[in-house]
Amino acid sequence: MALALPAAQQPARDPAKAEAELKALNERIERLTRQTQQDAIARDKLNRELRDADRAVASAQGELRKLRAERSERAEARRALEKERAEREAARKAAEADLEKQLLAAYFMGRNEPLKLLLNQGSPAEFSRNLAYYGYLGRFRAEQIAKINEEVARIEELTARIDAEDQRLAELEAAQKQRVSELESARRRQQQVLVSLEREATNRNTQLRRLREQRAAQERLIEQLRQAVRSSAPYDPDAPFGTTPMYWPAAGKLAVSFGASIPGLGKATYIEIDTTDGAQVTAVHEGRVEYADWVPGRGLMVIINHGTHRGQEHWTLYGHLGELYVQRGEVVRGRQVIGTAGRSGGRRDPGLYFEVQRNRTSIDPRPLFRTAAPPAR
Repeated sequence: MALALPAAQQPARDPAKAEAELKALNERIERLTRQTQQDAIARDKLNRELRDADRAVASAQGELRKLRAERSERAEARRALEKERAEREAARKAAEADLEKQLLAAYFMGRNEPLKLLLNQGSPAEFSRNLAYYGYLGRFRAEQIAKINEEVARIEELTARIDAEDQRLAELEAAQKQRVSELESARRRQQQVLVSLEREATNRNTQLRRLREQRAAQERLIEQLRQAVRSSAPYDPDAPFGTTPMYWPAAGKLAVSFGASIPGLGKATYIEIDTTDGAQVTAVHEGRVEYADWVPGRGLMVIINHGTHRGQEHWTLYGHLGELYVQRGEVVRGRQVIGTAGRSGGRRDPGLYFEVQRNRTSIDPRPLFRTAAPPAR
């Protein structure tokens, strides 16, 4: 620890005034936070509505595909029944034609044909043969009639089955129309969400302006914190920043590299690491927590003051956190868990925003660490 000045040499400062200044600073930060939180809440609500609409569309499309497949199967079955019905009708017509021919022949022969055979018989054997023939013909006619009746019953059965299939198809058609209506409603909801989003950000310039405003708000916040630190007791670490081994604050893959080109914002003054929900985030070096709350565009953030050594002041920033494990004024050690990675601030996937500042200027953090940077995504 650096040697402290004797009490007589330390400049006097009114504690009440310092407290009032800190209170005013906190009030300004809270006002800024409330304003930006309202915007973030509105955007989050629209994002949830868009997510729900997308899911509804996907679900309705899946049901629609199932209904179409089932209707196709029923149509194929109906075609098979219609084919079988046509075959039975053809068989019936053929049997009716045969019977009609037989009945006409019998009519022309006359009703007393057996008697004529008896009176005009040539021999008893011929008479017996003729009687047998007419007996066979009668039985054949009866069988033909029975067969036709069976075919008629079969056709009626097939007709009933086709009617049942028609009813089933009608129900499927009604269900399909209902699902299509739901699909269209889901699409309309999605379009309304998109319109709302477009109304909020009418063009890319508006979105870029919002990002610049978020960055400016973050810079103002850090400057206000520095002013508050200068007006309060300075932090003097046991080991100056960079004099002990340092390790990356989270495991994962590098999503944004320091110095990468960000459309509309210039070069990245930070890095972002893609990781998993709930992944531990650790302080890279001992220091004092100067801020642990919400920041526009960065979500839940921890800002750590690592003190000043040989004219170099170092601060580190950790954003998009899911949970905060520390609070303002708390002194943390290197590699202490200060929170978890998350999606706060509107980040789509879980990750960590990390920035190192030296004398108010962002620097590339990679040379500071003992281990290699996380692999690129």
